[in-house]
Amino acid sequence: MTTPRLDYSRLSADLFKKYLDFSMSFKMDEGLALLVDIRASQLNGCAFCLDMHIKQAKIHGERELRLHHVAIWRESPLFTPRERAALAWTEALTRIAPEGISDAAYAEAREQFTEEELSDLTWRVAAINGWNRMNVAFRNVPGSKDKMFGLDKAGLS
Repeated sequence: MTTPRLDYSRLSADLFKKYLDFSMSFKMDEGLALLVDIRASQLNGCAFCLDMHIKQAKIHGERELRLHHVAIWRESPLFTPRERAALAWTEALTRIAPEGISDAAYAEAREQFTEEELSDLTWRVAAINGWNRMNVAFRNVPGSKDKMFGLDKAGLS
């Protein structure tokens, strides 16, 4: 079990509030947004965010098998072409290759998303990557804020 290092939400309360407001401002389908958050959190090893977003997805009505399949989305038949494009874009932006984002990855994303939607999706990926880095750096404990965020309603604690 990890021990938290510091409470960045309290120590940098103004910045935390602004970043939270920013993160809550996206115009995206909530189910798709949560798949993006889950996949980025898996890739970044952010236990706190992964725990949180799985609980949010469950509350949102996401099927458990799909939640288990996010890690293997390329092999799973459970995701739509739009979801696959979002997950691929999430991976490309979360693990930026030395040569950057390929034209093929961009073209795949553009097949499923308008320019505005892709811009919003990119901001979403940037936001979750920021949250992941904060929570990994300061070792927020998974489930420690469930009551505050209403995640106890997921029935997974």
